[in-house]
Amino acid sequence: MAAEQFDAVVVGSGPNGLAAGVALAEAGRRVVILEGSDTPGGGSRSGHVTGDESVHDICSAIHPLGMASPAFRRWPLHDYGLEWIFTPIEAAHPLDDGSAVALYRDVSKTAAGMGADKDAYQKLLTPLVSKGIELFDTIFDPFPPKHPMTVAKFGRVGIASIAGLSKRRFHDERAPALLAGMAAHSFMPLSLFGTAAAALMFATSAHRTGWPMPRGGSQKIADALLGYFEHLGGEIRLGHWVRRLADVPAHRVLMLDVAPTQVASILGDSVPAWYRRLYANYRYGPGLCKVDYLLDGPIPWRADECTQAATVHLGGALPQIAAGESAVNKGRHPDKPFVLLANQSRFDPTRAPVGQETVWTYCHVPYGSTVDMSEAIGRQIERFAPGFADRIVKKVTTTAKEQEAHNPTMCGGVINGGLQDPLRYMVNVAVALRPYGLPRRGTYLCSSFTPPGPGVHGMPGYLAARSALRTDLR
Repeated sequence: MAAEQFDAVVVGSGPNGLAAGVALAEAGRRVVILEGSDTPGGGSRSGHVTGDESVHDICSAIHPLGMASPAFRRWPLHDYGLEWIFTPIEAAHPLDDGSAVALYRDVSKTAAGMGADKDAYQKLLTPLVSKGIELFDTIFDPFPPKHPMTVAKFGRVGIASIAGLSKRRFHDERAPALLAGMAAHSFMPLSLFGTAAAALMFATSAHRTGWPMPRGGSQKIADALLGYFEHLGGEIRLGHWVRRLADVPAHRVLMLDVAPTQVASILGDSVPAWYRRLYANYRYGPGLCKVDYLLDGPIPWRADECTQAATVHLGGALPQIAAGESAVNKGRHPDKPFVLLANQSRFDPTRAPVGQETVWTYCHVPYGSTVDMSEAIGRQIERFAPGFADRIVKKVTTTAKEQEAHNPTMCGGVINGGLQDPLRYMVNVAVALRPYGLPRRGTYLCSSFTPPGPGVHGMPGYLAARSALRTDLR
């Protein structure tokens, strides 16, 4: 009997692996996705983390790039159960004076809360938001650039550090604090060139497409992608770990939604020794320590704006956030870390029993950290919501090292594809003829370690699949 053969085998069912599978199946190819876990989704999964009926997202929670993604916009994911929830305020950033900066969908309404920097904020964001879809389509699908002038204008502003841009353009602390919280999503020191681009990309997505969350949990994104994939004739095999090539069925194309160090171990002697060394020594960025809470009532925020947003950035003014991120990138654990908090159950009653609230938080830590940062995270929440600790029913902490044990692609607790140096992105786009192709015929890397980078938007998988269709699957 002849060995089973697929046009394409995809290793990993994170959003990028699923997106690669969908793109290949749409083109009429026979595709199988292999997933080691018993649950598909990778970084887009949900579960009963606190051991009760409440639903917590295991990795990704809020999706600033979900509606910006060209792939997600073109696929009928709503038909497969994906329902986006939008909140009155896209994100809130409380300050020590008891107020909070609110990131509304409307630029003018957001600017009105910037005090002396009202006009400066509006002047900075309005041109970017007006060209937002062009910007997303070009940055997320850069081969070839569709709107080069739009990206060039964005790049002229974004090449700066967020600290430098804020010093030049603003006088009050409110706009810099809001933008610093968005820049901190990059895991980079805020004094580094290119952090302004991260802040402005997130701000533009908030104003243009919003920062939604899926009703029922982030698992619904994976479920919708998988549902569409199976509708197209694709197959998924759960509980199928791939540790070496012998674990992969016969194929014309192999798509790897994995971390670089996993590439080296899976491909083994099928790629040159220098290439294995390159990937085995890949430089990862900081990881995260995550804390999930179940509360007996709402978070007692001092600022009302925080009650209207599912996403809250905790860290205070820009210098305070910058100090915490600098410490992490120097291998230290800050006493006052930047904390990303999501309170989805306030807007999605499917997440928690009546009268209770789920809270999802994390802070950045050095790569591979085993330190429990729950006390520091709790202090940061209490700083802006006095009495928070009294509301805690259950608390579950997952260190960076434990994140890796739960999901091997999250090496050292990294969720953002490694160190997000903007120069690396530019080099990939500018000089790489095949940024997804690996030195083994028909083999592609389709994870968030490839352009356009991290986030739940599926574009690395979609673009890698498109590359394979142009070359090995013609």
